[in-house]
Amino acid sequence: MANAGRTSADKEAISEMTTGRLSVYLRCLSFLEAQELKTISSHELADRFHLNSAQIRKDLAHFGEFGIRGVGYNISLLKDHLIKTLGIDVRRRVVIAGAGNLGLALADYHGFNAGGFEIVALVDTDPGKIGQSSRSGIRIRGFDGLRAIVEQNQVEIGVIAVPAEEAQSVYEALADSGICAILNFAPVQIRARSGVKLKSVDLRINLESLSFYLANRDEISCVNDPIDTSGAEPPSKR
Repeated sequence: MANAGRTSADKEAISEMTTGRLSVYLRCLSFLEAQELKTISSHELADRFHLNSAQIRKDLAHFGEFGIRGVGYNISLLKDHLIKTLGIDVRRRVVIAGAGNLGLALADYHGFNAGGFEIVALVDTDPGKIGQSSRSGIRIRGFDGLRAIVEQNQVEIGVIAVPAEEAQSVYEALADSGICAILNFAPVQIRARSGVKLKSVDLRINLESLSFYLANRDEISCVNDPIDTSGAEPPSKR
């Protein structure tokens, strides 16, 4: 049974690595549910998806008591609980700032328009783009209408997909519009405000990490990340 009395301080102490792993567990459980499986143990889950059974049990223990000894976890019930824990049992509306190649690709990516998220608009300053739409039908609107878009659509998440030199000002505009959660794809360190959650995705940093391994592979061992959050589908049953 889940622990309904967990305090906000307890939740704040839970690391981002833990919540990242919860997303991976949810993806795995969704895959298993699609295979019409009903229950699975932590050991089976770990073995099937190359995870750590002790880590799974420790992570889930932050949120309550799950599973039955000798039986395992009820896949559908645990999946539903993780959906609620991650806050995606409600629709989270998203606006993307920047309608260049990256912004358009993000708008058309199925994973950004499913599973609790909805992209309501792309915004850009280029008059030649305003009024057009992405291939999936997301309309491009003027950046000067950002605040109205956020208020009218109750947008909660902003995505920065602009060049590095524009990222800070776009961040400020998103924060000023009332958005409190921002995902940044620009390759630059942004000065964040208190009360506005910022996460950055810098693909070049990951490429440089791989390059470091290649340059030093004779001297270091290859240790893979225990949790892959790249978005790849879980492997099929072996």
